[in-house]
Amino acid sequence: MRLGAPVFIQTEDPAELARAHRAEGYRAAYCPAWLSLDAPDRIREAEAAFAAEDVVIAEAGAWGNMIGPDAAKREAHLAKVRDRLALADEVGARCCVDYAGTFDPDFDYGPHPQNFAPEGFDFIVETIRGVIDAVRPKRAKFGLEMMPWSFPESADDYVRLLAAVDRPAFAVHLDPVNIITSPRRYFANGDLIRECFAKLGPHIASCHAKDVVLRPNYMADIGECPPGTGGLDYRAFLTGLSALPQEPPLMLEHLPGEAEYRQARDYVLSVATEAGLSFV
Repeated sequence: MRLGAPVFIQTEDPAELARAHRAEGYRAAYCPAWLSLDAPDRIREAEAAFAAEDVVIAEAGAWGNMIGPDAAKREAHLAKVRDRLALADEVGARCCVDYAGTFDPDFDYGPHPQNFAPEGFDFIVETIRGVIDAVRPKRAKFGLEMMPWSFPESADDYVRLLAAVDRPAFAVHLDPVNIITSPRRYFANGDLIRECFAKLGPHIASCHAKDVVLRPNYMADIGECPPGTGGLDYRAFLTGLSALPQEPPLMLEHLPGEAEYRQARDYVLSVATEAGLSFV
């Protein structure tokens, strides 16, 4: 398996950056923020440098609202998504990833009644097709994170979406924490994770590593927390991941600094060791 995370080094030297990932025990990386389609030589340099260290570039993020009701804002973001997918393809990243967004006019993400309406599903399908058909990537995939407030919100949603989009370049980005939305899902999250791998496994291009906590409250209070401090069944997560021949990278995220990333890394590695699995 391949584990990755940000590394805290100030450099735009691709070889130095790739070596820094290996020094931290990582064989996967986020796409460097300073890469641009306007500098193709730098893209080729970065691809070669990471390949020389056997570090896979996992993903280029394109976070924003793909389905918002303001046409001008939506198209501005979709231009960014197309650019990021093209960059991912050029540098040899596994995927470009975004979330679908929301029909709420005031936010880039969050609940709205139209998000789960049939016409909402259809609009997401056409939007994804438009991105992929405009870029026509040869190597990188385009994936959506599953989220609690829009499609896809479950493994079955993603199965439907894969069939409806009907593009080989559309793939799965798996972050199970994002769909643990009730106490029932929280306490049975191992089963939820195994369901995701059973139904989506061959389509998974990249994964995020977080954790989830259920706090005592009158209403369900579920939040994100660092790996090892919550209730996510990491043994189920790593067991499912290790069985995939395409080696989707597992990327740590949303932590405040280097020390926290190292703690999360060590926890994930310890679970892998206990399960007889390895990141090599």
